[in-house]
Formats: sequence, structure tokens, C-alpha cells
Amino acid sequence: MSMKIGLFIPCYVDAVYPEVGVATYKLLRHLGIDVEYPQGQTCCGQPMANAGFERQAIPLAEKFEEKFKGYDYVVAPSVSCTAFVRLNYPRLLNHECQTAKRAMDVVEFLHDVVKVNHPLGTFPHKVSLHNSCHGVRELGLSSPSEMHVAKYNKVKDLLELVEGIEVVEPERPDECCGFGGMFSVEETAISAQMGKDKVDRHLQTGAEYITGPDCSCLMHMAGVARKQGQKIEFKHVVEILAAGL
Repeated sequence: MSMKIGLFIPCYVDAVYPEVGVATYKLLRHLGIDVEYPQGQTCCGQPMANAGFERQAIPLAEKFEEKFKGYDYVVAPSVSCTAFVRLNYPRLLNHECQTAKRAMDVVEFLHDVVKVNHPLGTFPHKVSLHNSCHGVRELGLSSPSEMHVAKYNKVKDLLELVEGIEVVEPERPDECCGFGGMFSVEETAISAQMGKDKVDRHLQTGAEYITGPDCSCLMHMAGVARKQGQKIEFKHVVEILAAGL
């Protein structure tokens, strides 16, 4: 496939889950895609904007545009950062913002653009799928349960290409885990209880792993699980897609 991809690795992936960035690059290269990681990239500005300081996000949006303007697509292993760039940059920068329009989460890129439909890696485990809010309701990675639409799930479609995997979903499959960035800081008790409820529902599936397209949700639930002494493991969906390649 003749296209040039700019790989965007958000700050929390870079600082806390660098293995997810490595797996994303590895998977894209395995699929024969021309991918580059532009040096000097920074935060997309989502934390500032979510906290009410949108003007502080504008220089970061401008830098993002400059760094990624030469690529056919900008691909990131993060639904929340991708959604922030695509939906908010045109308003913050007050122009059409073509670079932001080409920003895609790695799941939607693989599913909708590359249209991967052949076997990927190997992961012989039972995995419970977490559908992150930004992915469901802003990027359309899966069908929102509150809407009367035909059920679909792009994350599940890709995971089922992995050899040996069993994919399950918890009760209330697209209910929020309680992270929400600033929400978890300002409403700690509610956030923690939502996280506990969500982890409990994942545990009820009998899965060995919880996976999803956003490390922030996985990080929140992993903290809850550790505090409760639960033994379930957490992996970003890209790590599973790239397993064994």
C-alpha cells in the first residue's frame, strides 16, 4: 500500500507504556506500511484543554500541524488523543486543519484504511475487551449501546484475526471505567467506584487479560485491580495484534 504514515506517540504512552509505541511501529512495518516517527513531537494539548486552559493547547496544536503536515495519515495508539486532535484542532486553530483530519487511531486505520483481513499474531488467551468512551462515541470504533444501530466492533474484528484468542465482552460493554482524565482527579471517589465496578465486570467474564485501544483506561483499571489484589493482566490491543510477529 503506497502511503506515508507519521506515527504519533502520546505522552503517557511514551512515558508509561513505551512498549505500546514499539508494538504499533512493529505492526505497521510488518504490514508493509511506510511509517516514520517524527522527532521533537510533543503532547497534543488534551490535558490543558480538558482542564479549562485551551489557549495553552494552541501552540501544541500548531507544532503538531507542522510536524505531521507531510504525511498521508497520522496514526496513534490512543483513541482519546486522536479524538482530541481530530475534533478540536480545527476549532482551536480556527481553520480547516487538514492534518487533524488525517489523524486516526491505529485500530480505525488498520480496520478502515488498510482493511486488514488476514491472520496476524498469536495470543492463545481469553481476553475481555474494554471499549473506551472516546473510541465508542467520538471515533466510532464500536456501536454505542444507547443508540438503535446495528451492533459492530472494529476492535473485536481485528482481535479475532489473532490466532488462538478468545474475545469476550463484559456486561454493559461500553460503560465508562471512570478515568476521564480530570474527572478522576476532581471526583476521585466516584472515579474509583466506577473503576471497581468495571474491573469486576471484566473479571466475571473469566478472562486472563483486559485489553482496549486506550492506555489511559487500562492504566486506571490496572491501578484498581492491583489495589484489590486481582491477578488479571492488561495489554493494549496493539500489543496483542503484534504478539508473535
